[in-house]
Amino acid sequence: MINLENGYHTYYVYIITNKHRSTFYIGVTNNLQKRLGKHKENIQTGTKTFASRYNVEFLVYYEKFTWINEAIAREKELKGWKRDKKIELIKNFNSGFEFLNYRFE
Repeated sequence: MINLENGYHTYYVYIITNKHRSTFYIGVTNNLQKRLGKHKENIQTGTKTFASRYNVEFLVYYEKFTWINEAIAREKELKGWKRDKKIELIKNFNSGFEFLNYRFE
């Protein structure tokens, strides 16, 4: 029998922004360090992605999940929010709106 209380994986829903904090990208990943590196690489190489187009690479918010279905549901929820609600969420988690990439280096 599978115990649905304890998972074996870690998934993150995250919000990254640009240096001006004017654009947000919301994503989900099982390796936040690697994913942040990929966003940065895409900017440097000019790969055509939303994040690279808007120079979005700075982590300002993340949540940790055990189950991928919960992470995906949360990602979809956050993507449906208006900007002011996203900013409020970020500030409740990261009151100084600081870049948090160093936590995953």
